[in-house]
Amino acid sequence: PSAGSVSIFVPLEHAVLAREVTSFDRTKMFARYSLVGALASAVGALAAALPEFITPFGLMQLTAIKLMFVLYAVVGVVGGLFYARIPPRPVSHADVKPAALGPSRAIVLKLAALFSLDAFAGGFVVQSLLALWLFSRFHLSLAEAGVFFFWTGVLSAFSFPVAAWLSKRVGLINTMVFTHIPSSLALGLAAFAPTLPLALALLLVRAALSQMDVPTRSSYVMAVVSEAERAAAASFTSVPRSLAAAVSPALAGALFAASFRAWPLLICASLKITYDLLLLWQFRHLKPPEEG
Repeated sequence: PSAGSVSIFVPLEHAVLAREVTSFDRTKMFARYSLVGALASAVGALAAALPEFITPFGLMQLTAIKLMFVLYAVVGVVGGLFYARIPPRPVSHADVKPAALGPSRAIVLKLAALFSLDAFAGGFVVQSLLALWLFSRFHLSLAEAGVFFFWTGVLSAFSFPVAAWLSKRVGLINTMVFTHIPSSLALGLAAFAPTLPLALALLLVRAALSQMDVPTRSSYVMAVVSEAERAAAASFTSVPRSLAAAVSPALAGALFAASFRAWPLLICASLKITYDLLLLWQFRHLKPPEEG
């Protein structure tokens, strides 16, 4: 999805989904929500190889790539139709009306700043830039890249239920931090990998660990604010993330152009480890209700 659609829909979805489950089921629910989205993204990555497969049938590669943009737009329209078919929820007197940030403002501001640092770091290694690095360093083909990113998406997807299981045993913050740090180390090591198989192996390790903070992060934000503040908190932590993630790809592109091709990976890994340590330091004592 585009950054704009994420900024609009995701905060509302998070607030609505958190309202429908108990505290003990909240992380599991976010894991299932993230699992579906990640599997869909994995299929999309695999579909990126379609132009290379259909050009032998007489279609020019540029035309095939343009058709992929048309397909992207069609899928977006279909997604909008699915949203339109969601039935409205009956209004109850017990419902809590959404409100602006109040008692939780300081917590949300800190989380938004940390999540923005994480998103800024991630922007140095967005999928397109990582593919470019693999193309330039190891001459990976478009079809091979599509298959590789499909499997990274699958690994990420099935890490979400594992994250929900792990969070019940070690807590949300610990799950976020102690899965994220090894994934960043794997990314940093991949920058120095001398062969393609080793680089891909390290990146697969990263894929299996790096997204385990996604359902746990969403669950934590919904847990540490009041129910009335959930929509505002989700928006306030999501929008700065989108803005921060929009800045770093340009910086990474400049590094690529200057032939510093490993630097984006190293910068991403370093900043993400910094984020993890700051998150642990700031929030290790603020427990969600189910961990109290």
